[in-house]
Amino acid sequence: MALGNFGNIYSDELITATELNRQPGRVLDKALEHPVTITRNDQSFALLRREEVTSLVKVATQSKAVFEALTVAFSLLLGKEIGFEHPYGWLSVFESDDLQEFIKELSEAFRLIDSSTTAWEIIDALIHEWHESAIAYSSPELAAAFSAETDEVPLTKPSAGSAV
Repeated sequence: MALGNFGNIYSDELITATELNRQPGRVLDKALEHPVTITRNDQSFALLRREEVTSLVKVATQSKAVFEALTVAFSLLLGKEIGFEHPYGWLSVFESDDLQEFIKELSEAFRLIDSSTTAWEIIDALIHEWHESAIAYSSPELAAAFSAETDEVPLTKPSAGSAV
């Protein structure tokens, strides 16, 4: 479910607890179509399909991760120190241009949430790829390999006798 589909989350129908007790089937039928609020005394309870609740929880959790990653990237651009112990501290290995590119890519992917059913998978993949790049970027072994002088060896033509 896309984030935009939750726009009607508060356009629900109010049902009293008495109505629920008298006509539970009718109330559940309504909950299939849209959220239902059941009121009892001064309390309110939401009744909606489990898949919708799962989507709401997923959107809230993943939106928090996107917001946190963007906050760290912007903080680094402003010169703030972010330690590696922070869940997104790995962003500190990147230069300003890379951080701006990360912000751009993540923001564009987040805008797809209303129109794409795979937007969250795209966001997860994007963060994963940037994290993997940060690991590679901060690896001393890879840095040594990239800065080492190449010792190129020309390939020799295979002989007919070496073919099996």
